Amino acid sequence: MSATARQQAIQTIATTTYQLNRIVFKDKTLKELFGANVFGEAEQKARLPKPIFKALQKTIKLGAQLTDPNLADAVASAMKDWAIEHGATHYTHLFQPLTGLTAEKHDSFLSPNSDGSAMSEFSGKELVKGEPDASSFPSGGLRATFEARGYTGWDPTSPAYIRETPNGATLVIPTVFVSWTGEALDKKTPLLRSMEALSPQALRILKLFGNDEAKKVITTVGPEQEYFLIDKNFYYARPDLINCGRTLFGAKPPKGQELEDQYFGTIPERVIACMADCEMEMFKLGIPVKTRHNEVAPSQYEIAPIFEDSNLATDHNQLTMDVMRRTAETYGLVCLLHEKPFAGINGSGKHNNWSMSTDAGENLLNPGDNPHDNAQFLVFCVAVIRAVAKYPELLRVTVASAGNDHRLGANEAPPAIISIFLGDQLQDVMDQLEASNLKSTKQGGHMEVGVSVLPKLPRDAGDRNRTSPFAFTGNKFEFRAVGSSFSIGGPNVVLNTIVAESLDFIATKLEADVKAGKSLNKAIQDLLPGILKESKKVIFNGNGYSEEWQVEAAKRGLPNMKNSVDSFPSIISKASIELFGKYKVLTEKELHARYEIFSEKYVKEIAIEANMMVHMAKTMIVPAALRYQAEVAASVNATKAAGVDVSTQMEHLKSLANAISKFQTLTGDLKSAADHHAAGDAYGHAKYMKETVVSKMEELRKLGDGLEDMVADDLWPLPTYREMLFIK
Repeated sequence: MSATARQQAIQTIATTTYQLNRIVFKDKTLKELFGANVFGEAEQKARLPKPIFKALQKTIKLGAQLTDPNLADAVASAMKDWAIEHGATHYTHLFQPLTGLTAEKHDSFLSPNSDGSAMSEFSGKELVKGEPDASSFPSGGLRATFEARGYTGWDPTSPAYIRETPNGATLVIPTVFVSWTGEALDKKTPLLRSMEALSPQALRILKLFGNDEAKKVITTVGPEQEYFLIDKNFYYARPDLINCGRTLFGAKPPKGQELEDQYFGTIPERVIACMADCEMEMFKLGIPVKTRHNEVAPSQYEIAPIFEDSNLATDHNQLTMDVMRRTAETYGLVCLLHEKPFAGINGSGKHNNWSMSTDAGENLLNPGDNPHDNAQFLVFCVAVIRAVAKYPELLRVTVASAGNDHRLGANEAPPAIISIFLGDQLQDVMDQLEASNLKSTKQGGHMEVGVSVLPKLPRDAGDRNRTSPFAFTGNKFEFRAVGSSFSIGGPNVVLNTIVAESLDFIATKLEADVKAGKSLNKAIQDLLPGILKESKKVIFNGNGYSEEWQVEAAKRGLPNMKNSVDSFPSIISKASIELFGKYKVLTEKELHARYEIFSEKYVKEIAIEANMMVHMAKTMIVPAALRYQAEVAASVNATKAAGVDVSTQMEHLKSLANAISKFQTLTGDLKSAADHHAAGDAYGHAKYMKETVVSKMEELRKLGDGLEDMVADDLWPLPTYREMLFIK
């Protein structure tokens, strides 16, 4: 009998070697590498006329509108010359459609002359606007199929860069993507709108504190990216991984993460070579990656950058995922970004570390040494608490997807209940504030380790809480519920907007009180305790995984949307429409479009998974099980003919036959359920898929995994967990 694809994969892995020493960092320092392929401020200053450079920087740093008609042509010319010097032959407008991925259409710099020669051209008009087809991207009804026109628009706040490929290079220009009628068809446009909504409200607070120098407040993000790396030979032998990004079948291995020996363990040689290659590419693209390490699950890893402007951080995170996927292939690996590629071990998230900063670099969520005496910090911090308490449903829906449903609420990721962890120090300060009795701040002090040669180690004033979906971590809030494959654009649109509303509310109250003759401190002392009393229901510093918290959260009236489908209507709630409309972030029409898109995407993803399960069941698992059944039956008959007692073997054969029959029956049930088209709108179909199809998928998986534990190992066709997670 020929070897199974699984056996061939293992043999190939065992005999293949890879060139791991491709990167030599000593040839170029990190300082020389960083931003080498970015048309950033230094390149702009060197290549642009001084007035053009100043106008462009004013737009980038302060959000000033571009008014000089000559600016785009000057920037385009300089950008083209720089790109050609770097080997670029084409340019592209990169945008982020509502697929959650990126999209691009490449155009050549080549322009033919009438005499048969050619020249390189790139005009300001081509820089500012492109026109890809808008009908083939998700629009949620904003565009009909026959209405194809859509526009990309240059985003000068996110610098252009060079994307190197084996055969040349391309100038990549980050852009927004809007319809012919002006609606946002992308992730970037609402994000930029939300940042513009927050800045003036934050400036109002700063002005009350006497800060007239700040001209802009930006939100900053540092997204920690978790991912898996497995050998590509295993990947190509798993049609579920290829088509769905996760394993639809797979029995629990003898060893998973029980020994807790993966986290921060020694990084495998092939993996760290791949990481270094990724990092070199990211450094050249100006992505400030800082941290790399093993994560909790076997074959799981993490990469984390330093904080950046939210818009740039979103672009960079999309680019990070792309670089990791491409580079992994060079080392015979596949980068898996699904939230739960393997059942029974930790899935992958993307911790969205969020804060606010002035254009001078002041972090507005930095409490300092004595937060009880830092009134400005307290105002901004309470504003965030109020925002999360008022709009938890909107935060929940930003992390909703079929993939993230497998991860949220398990003992690896925060629960679907949105709550805030403050830590000992800040909780104590907030308790004092609520009681209108601010006097002191708990200090961390030092730890006595008990080893004489070690210095005293400074202790943080508060611990961390990995079970909290929204935790204060020193000088930022960490939104831990975001899924690994997500664009962080959506979560940050909501964060920026709800905090903008909260800052607006607080600024309006304080301005009125100060105008009426109250001192600012008195106005703050009168206002914040009441906000805390109303909002403290969302503050929870305990174990978010516990059953007790589920009960307590219900008593507090906190929403607990355990699956994505339940959360989708939050997008088009009255509160959502009023909020996003007031701050001009998303129109009612755009919100309804996203509601439709979320529902449609859920339906399509579940349908693909269900159809793939049926295909694998019929063409891979059942044939393997029947072959094994035939072997067992032949062995039982031969043994019985020899006059030997076969009662135990007969029980095994009966159990096997019964399991196969149940598996085949449920396969038919799943196919019928998946083929059924639910009546009603996209949301109604999503509810049907969740309530009917997903439950049948779970039942079929359980039976399939049971067969994996019964069928002879040499007959099982699919690479197993014990192989994929541990053979590197």
